[in-house]
Amino acid sequence: MRKSIFLLFFLLPLLSLDAQTVTVLDVENDKPVSDVAVYNETRTQFSYTNPSGKVSLAGFTPGQPVFFQHFSYERVSFTPEELKAEGLVVRLETKTFEVEEFIVSANRWEQKSDEVPNYISVVAQPVVRIMNPQTTADLVSLGGDVFVQKSQLGGGSPMLRGFATNRVLINVDGVRMNNAIYREGNIQNIISLDPNIIERTEVIFGPGATMYGSDALGGVMDFHTKRALFSTGDSLYLKAEGMARWSSAANEQTYHADINAGGRRIAFLSSVSWSHFGDLMMGSVSHPEYLRNEYQQRFGDRDSIVINDNPRRQVASGYRQLNTTNKFRFKAGKDFDIDLAHHYSHISDVPRYDRLIQVRNNTLRYGDWHYGPQVWMMTNSTVRYSKPSPMFDEVRMTVARQDYRESRHDRKINDISLNQQFEKVGIWSVNLDLDKKSEENDNLIYYGAEYVRNNIRSTADVENIITGETVPAGSRYPNGKNIYNSFSLYGGYKFNLGSKLTVSTGARFNHVSLNSEIADNSYYNFPFTTIESANSALTGAAGAVYRPDARTEVTLNLSTGFRAPNLDDLGKVFESAPGVLVVPNPDLRPEYLYNIDLGASKEFAKLLLAEASLFFSYLDNAMVRREFLFNGQPTIVYQDEESQVYAMVNAGYAIVYGTQLKAELRPSSFIRVKSSLTLTGGHDNDDEPLRHVPPLFGATHAIFEKADLKADVYAVYNGCITYERLALSEKDKPYLYAEDSGGNPWSPGWFTLNFKVSYNLGNRLDLTAGIENILDLRYRPYSSGIAAPGRNFLVSARVRI
Repeated sequence: MRKSIFLLFFLLPLLSLDAQTVTVLDVENDKPVSDVAVYNETRTQFSYTNPSGKVSLAGFTPGQPVFFQHFSYERVSFTPEELKAEGLVVRLETKTFEVEEFIVSANRWEQKSDEVPNYISVVAQPVVRIMNPQTTADLVSLGGDVFVQKSQLGGGSPMLRGFATNRVLINVDGVRMNNAIYREGNIQNIISLDPNIIERTEVIFGPGATMYGSDALGGVMDFHTKRALFSTGDSLYLKAEGMARWSSAANEQTYHADINAGGRRIAFLSSVSWSHFGDLMMGSVSHPEYLRNEYQQRFGDRDSIVINDNPRRQVASGYRQLNTTNKFRFKAGKDFDIDLAHHYSHISDVPRYDRLIQVRNNTLRYGDWHYGPQVWMMTNSTVRYSKPSPMFDEVRMTVARQDYRESRHDRKINDISLNQQFEKVGIWSVNLDLDKKSEENDNLIYYGAEYVRNNIRSTADVENIITGETVPAGSRYPNGKNIYNSFSLYGGYKFNLGSKLTVSTGARFNHVSLNSEIADNSYYNFPFTTIESANSALTGAAGAVYRPDARTEVTLNLSTGFRAPNLDDLGKVFESAPGVLVVPNPDLRPEYLYNIDLGASKEFAKLLLAEASLFFSYLDNAMVRREFLFNGQPTIVYQDEESQVYAMVNAGYAIVYGTQLKAELRPSSFIRVKSSLTLTGGHDNDDEPLRHVPPLFGATHAIFEKADLKADVYAVYNGCITYERLALSEKDKPYLYAEDSGGNPWSPGWFTLNFKVSYNLGNRLDLTAGIENILDLRYRPYSSGIAAPGRNFLVSARVRI
């Protein structure tokens, strides 16, 4: 009996804690705050407040701190006993400035942002909810420091510090998305990601090779999707959300729904998004060169040129997209957590708008040019073990399988032959990440390994569109076996020298190989039938953060990066522009980047926060497209047209430099003004401008936020690029650009005025409306093949249960 009484006395605190529910409120208006992350110090217990601002404390240990964190509020922590003394109510204070307290992308583990020497931009959910990006390419640009190029409406190729495409890395939940056919030309793979399932986006600028390996020259876009959440009590945790959006410029219709059901040890999350985009309407003011005065259409068995009754409508630009995500999570023990996820993306045929507006001999050149369905699937499993040992505090292993499919279909005007190229890529990857923290001084050791294997299959045919008959044709890549392997080991150390100085170091060994076979050489008659490449590289980084006082930071970061040639660099045959054919160069070697960053941030009396970053990058052995000889000849007949031969070659060096500036003014608790500006320059060893160096660009936002109302009046602006500053490859594409007074192509500067407003009804319903490009300016962002949207009205509704 005495033992039973003692046991009951011992368990009483735990039983009372299990029944406790905390309510989280805004300190200014006592309104409940939903979606507050609630977790313990080791993050083995994790939950979110519901739309009523409530969360159960079941599962949290007495005497240990419980943290409450939200993007818009200051983080706080209390023990369960302290919470009980406060009446189980937590009041959060609004952040003075939008500064993230923790960063993940710098070393693949969560780290305090004031200890990170890299320049990193974060896009969190509150920004996404009011801005309503249509695609993930639009989402990544919301930070104001990423420039996005679009060849067509179903596109989006981010540029980071003068680098793009296969020189920047896309990382999704710890898995690299880049594959062996990421090309030097503009790509649209990023739009396969569903922006509605992304919880948080971090963009790390500058070489990220130490943590992420090859390709991370300009930077890394690190996406974190929503996790399935457990219940912290005995009842089922259930959260559902639905969203519907319409916008006028492309008659967009987007619908999204996701649901999370979680018990104490098992949780599920399921999500679906569907979007339909019609033909995009451009603006009505300025630059008549961009108008779509005519378009091609097939009537019966002949092509016709049709006069566009509304030249602002960019005929043949619309597409559709479906995304699904399903996740399962199992808590096998207190320190053992397993995640399993499956992502599926299907994008319909996408017209290649920039090709469809090309003119040859005073008529449209193509009768058809479109990408076939782009399909991306990823199944990944992450196992986390967080019981400390002498070797690690936490170990994480991620195994992933990706399948990617794309195709190209083009036909000249009045031609019945449709050229078709099909690519399939299967990707296996394994990542192992470990960390060990020192309790005495918060020093951190982290290390790991990565293995990636790509298997590429490339085929092609020519279809007679009258009879439907097909005959084999020369493929885009070698038509035999194509295997791309990458293996790397990395390690790093972050240590504090007192309270004012943090130093970070790291190194990575990389080995990349490619083995490619040309099974049928009859189409091109190459002087070789195999392409083999094997390259190793050691990259490193060293940085420091100095904090002379609580409101000032100075950062210095030295880093190196490299990019090994992939199959697209080494073995591709394609027409890059009319009369220009790119052929394989099996002698291509890696390129190396050497970078220095200097940054500073200063807070002035809780009124103004200013940040600046200067960078200088030297790209050695740069892979660039140059004139080349094919079987000793400078030209070749391709698809019945004599073309100048080009290839990727290692040509000297390239230099990129620039500055990134940010400022945020907080004149009152409910008004913020923030602005960003990026200026980039660069040239190669022939003093020629670089293709992926964008013009000056930035954005300024004036934000009002009080209680349930949030309004944002903002301007987005770009500088110009004159003909003299255009890269050689861009000068060959006059159909993309406006004409200057001398008849030469150039990219004019532009700005747009925009307005967004959102209102929250009872934490269950968010209504958002907005007008983009209020002045209805007609403009085309640098290097883009399609004019930007004209005046665009949008409305959206988001329901939470």
